Amino acid sequence: MSLEELIKACAENNAPAAWEEFIRRFRPLIAAIVKRMTERWSSNSPALVDDLIQDTFLKICSDRRRLLTEFTPRHPEAFYGYLKVITASVVHDYFRAQRSQKRGLGQPECSIDDEAVFARAMGTTVGADNIHLNILLREVDDILNSVLVGQEKTRDRTIFWLYYYHGFTASEIARLPSIGLMVKGVESVIHG
Repeated sequence: MSLEELIKACAENNAPAAWEEFIRRFRPLIAAIVKRMTERWSSNSPALVDDLIQDTFLKICSDRRRLLTEFTPRHPEAFYGYLKVITASVVHDYFRAQRSQKRGLGQPECSIDDEAVFARAMGTTVGADNIHLNILLREVDDILNSVLVGQEKTRDRTIFWLYYYHGFTASEIARLPSIGLMVKGVESVIHG
């Protein structure tokens, strides 16, 4: 079964045999991405890796397999990049949720002007470091917005954040359908 036929069979028919083939073909790719990304988040729990792989498949199947039905390939390898982005999104969403719970998700807001309340809310200087990091990231993004011009502004900003913040390689970025560049073009944007 060709890749296009497999995607169509999974998206439209929800055929068990097609899904078995889909999992056989793509589980190694998804597992490798999850494992690499969880290690970047300083987690090497095999149970967590398995859970995030399962969550990725659930995301692919959610909303009547919308991610499969709406996928339109622009080149033969586009689906692999598409899966990488979906998987990365699942992993980042998981760790962002974990981080927000540690930071007091659901806690009442406090005024930043009240230093005592703010210090209690942040707990340690680690919280202050996170505030500084967020400010720095916003400043970097503002600079990117001011120096990048033209039709490629959004694409170039995306490449910058995928490479420097999310840890994607130039070849992984080049495989993303929305980027529309070869590896050398991505490297040119990164180092230019």
